Amino acid sequence: MTRVLALVGQAWGPGGGGIAQYNRDFLCGLADRGCVDAIEVLPRSGPRRPETPAKIAQRRPRYAPPIYAAGALVRALSAKWDYVFCGHLFMAPLAAMVARLAGAKLVIQIHGVEAWTRPSILQRVAVDGADLVLSVSRHTRARLLDWSTIAPERVAVLPDTVDESFSPGDASVLRAAWGLTGARVLLTVGRMDGRERYKGHDRTIRALPALTQRWPELVYVVLGEGDDRARLERIARDEGVSEHVKFMGAVDHATLVDAYRLADAFVMPSTGEGFGIAYLEAMASGTPAIGLAAGGATDAMADGQLGVAAAESDYLERVKDALSGPRPAPQALSQAVRRRFGKAAFLAEQRCVLERLNG
Repeated sequence: MTRVLALVGQAWGPGGGGIAQYNRDFLCGLADRGCVDAIEVLPRSGPRRPETPAKIAQRRPRYAPPIYAAGALVRALSAKWDYVFCGHLFMAPLAAMVARLAGAKLVIQIHGVEAWTRPSILQRVAVDGADLVLSVSRHTRARLLDWSTIAPERVAVLPDTVDESFSPGDASVLRAAWGLTGARVLLTVGRMDGRERYKGHDRTIRALPALTQRWPELVYVVLGEGDDRARLERIARDEGVSEHVKFMGAVDHATLVDAYRLADAFVMPSTGEGFGIAYLEAMASGTPAIGLAAGGATDAMADGQLGVAAAESDYLERVKDALSGPRPAPQALSQAVRRRFGKAAFLAEQRCVLERLNG
């Protein structure tokens, strides 16, 4: 019986963002392919009794780090484990201890900026001793190899996948509800966190004066929450474009899908994306995406085959191109994204990289 113990910040439960979604996709892939018999998930946060797929059980969260660590070490000794999956670099030292106690192989997942600079010595030791490190993009893999002594063949790229619910469709009802009938719409989906200003909401707001001069009906819709919203609202006022920006806060999943569908272009000129699953969600919904040629975004854009990865100096012109040029056929764009980043592609790549554990 093959068993996996997963140490994650969050997996099943509301919210959690792209990392929690990746944890779910990765662990469900293991269960669905039949390569493991049981997966136990130890989350830092989440609901007490979430619904999970067959073969997967998530224990109640332990928010306090000492209590979480103690619980993980106890679980390491309470059952036989073949693999320990670590969902984030900050948990790697604990995961390495758990794997050592359990006599299990260690898989560490890295996502983005947390691995772009030299981390603590304990994190480096954990990575160097891992049996396999998974990265969501080539850029993050390269940055990790700059500071780690791990053999490059033990660091593999396994990009995000996109949920099937993101697909083209009619969003006219939501357009009307949000007062956007007849408007051209730019959309960004992402946290407005003062620690993550690299996402580029402010770049788009500062581009609006030039854009609205040509397209006075243009509206920039921002979905997400965070402590940086007040600063962004102030920038919009200073630029004289407050009436062209709609901060809609957090929305439920069905509304998110329709929001992607109603946009004329998805824009996120981020300089710090480990990958950028929102680009995939937008393009799978049939909406063209524009980002910067920075970080892992070039992987999400498939080096320009699916979306636009612009130089920062060219960002405004690429947005103008998207608003003035013919829009890609939504179904064709969606299908191209699924061929490259759909569930089938994810499972095939997952199988290939995990063969390194047993090779």
